[in-house]
Amino acid sequence: MALFRLPSSGPAALAPRGHGLLLRAPQMSDFVQWAQLREQSRAYLTPWEPIWPSDDLTRAGFRRRLRRYAEDIAADRSYPFIIFRESDGAMIGGITLANVRRGIAQAGTIGYWVGEPHAHRGYMTAALRVLLPTLFGELNLHRIEAACIPSNTPSIRVLEKCGFTREGLARRYLCINGIWQDHLLFGLLHEDFRG
Repeated sequence: MALFRLPSSGPAALAPRGHGLLLRAPQMSDFVQWAQLREQSRAYLTPWEPIWPSDDLTRAGFRRRLRRYAEDIAADRSYPFIIFRESDGAMIGGITLANVRRGIAQAGTIGYWVGEPHAHRGYMTAALRVLLPTLFGELNLHRIEAACIPSNTPSIRVLEKCGFTREGLARRYLCINGIWQDHLLFGLLHEDFRG
C-alpha cells in the first residue's frame, strides 16, 4: 500500500499539520538541520536511544537512512516523520511508526525524539495528537503501541496525555545506549482514540 511518495518522486501526500506543526517524511534537504539538532542534543538523547552508528551524523549516513526509509515505506513496514514548527520552519524532532503489521493485527509501534532545545514545551504531545488521526485514518491501523524506559517520566506523560494505556512491563525489551533495558508497554486502540 503506497501511501506517500518520497520527495525524489514527487511531493509527499502524507504530511499532517496542526497545533502549529507540520509532520512529513525526511528529505535530503533536511540533513544540515537534522544533523545540527541531533549533535546539539546528543547528551540529552543518548540515554533514551540505541547506540548511534559512527557515521550517523554524516551526509552519507543520512543518505543511507533515507534509502532505508524509502524501502520501508514502499513495503508498508515503517513511516518516518520529521516535526517542524510552521512559524519558522525549525525542526523539533521526529516520530517513526515502525513494525507495521497488517492482516489480523493492523498495528504499529511508535518511537519519537525531540531536540533538547524544544524539550518539555509540549511539542511532542502536540505532534502525536496531529499524527494519530493519520495513523488510524489513512494508514488504517487498529492499534498503536509504544514502549519507554520506566524512568522516562516525560515520555510516559506524553503517551498518557495522548490517551495511551499502560499495559505492562517487558523485561530487557530493547537495547538502549548499549544496555538491554526494561520498558513499560503502552497501547492505544482506534475505538479509544479521541482525536
